[in-house]
Amino acid sequence: MVTSVAPRVESLASSGIQAIPKEYVRPQEELASIGNIFDEEKKDEGPQVPTIDLKEIDSEDPVVREKCREELKKAATDWGVMHLVNHGIPDELTERVKKAGETFFELPLEEKEKYANDQASGKIQGYGSKLANNASGQLEWEDYFFHLIFPEEKRDLSIWPKTPADYTVATSEYARLLRSLATKIMSVLSIGLGLEEGRLEKEVGGIEELLLQMKINYYPKCPQPELALGVEAHTDISALTFILHNMVPGLQLFYEGKWVTAKCVPNSIIMHIGDTIEILSNGKYKSILHRGLVNKEKVRISWAVFCEPPKEKIVLKPLPETVSETEPPLFPPRTFQQHIQHKLFRKAQQSLLSKEG
Repeated sequence: MVTSVAPRVESLASSGIQAIPKEYVRPQEELASIGNIFDEEKKDEGPQVPTIDLKEIDSEDPVVREKCREELKKAATDWGVMHLVNHGIPDELTERVKKAGETFFELPLEEKEKYANDQASGKIQGYGSKLANNASGQLEWEDYFFHLIFPEEKRDLSIWPKTPADYTVATSEYARLLRSLATKIMSVLSIGLGLEEGRLEKEVGGIEELLLQMKINYYPKCPQPELALGVEAHTDISALTFILHNMVPGLQLFYEGKWVTAKCVPNSIIMHIGDTIEILSNGKYKSILHRGLVNKEKVRISWAVFCEPPKEKIVLKPLPETVSETEPPLFPPRTFQQHIQHKLFRKAQQSLLSKEG
């Protein structure tokens, strides 16, 4: 039996096609909002994704420390997304991580296929492309490499790229430092809710159970970028998501009823608050709707690390301290797995409705 492999977008892009296949063309109602990403990134009017400088997050001076933490909390409350600078992860290391990922995607296709995942059999780690979700049949203009990078004892190094040689070393070190950064961020967010600082981290599984999953998104040049999306509009299911990119713009956030394009901030890590923390905080911290645009001129690559609670062990619901008579719980209790299923079901319903409409 031959397992069906989704066509690699990279193959399509390099085949010289002038028009993209119809399954990559977005529905009419979406097309009106898709502009040229380079023009969009240059716009300075209107709201801009906040940049948070973490340099003083642990300052000895309580006034300086509080100011930094307050800015982080405000960005999490207003936007749910931010550029983090002075985040404590050496630029030299993030450059190595990016170089390793770029080098993997530069390998010949048949080399990359040795790492192919098989979603049908539940083997989700590895090299892949999005399979059509049956309801909408829509595809996204991206290939990816997905794997668990922390805790170390839960990794399957057999599916990590062997080329380049630095891939495992750089990615492992990055995962370790990112895990510490996640602890720091969650403690500030906990205090911001009036909780003890370790509370949010405990609620998402702590050091043993919180999983860090890396997805390297590879967006080839697209002959008709005005018709496609690299990633369709969604919110992240994670607790937190941390993103590096190769300084090619593409990320857009749906803020106050409009799509806002994130600038490319040198040496920054983009951080999203995910659904998990939005639920625990009873909506006080936002999980923002976002999407990825593609372009004709440059390949875009992003390295997203999703910090996810264990699928079944924890029931996610608004913490009692975030609920009151005037602020009733906004979310029903669900395990992380149930939350994933709920989102998939809702998405299927919505695409059926839009087909009928």
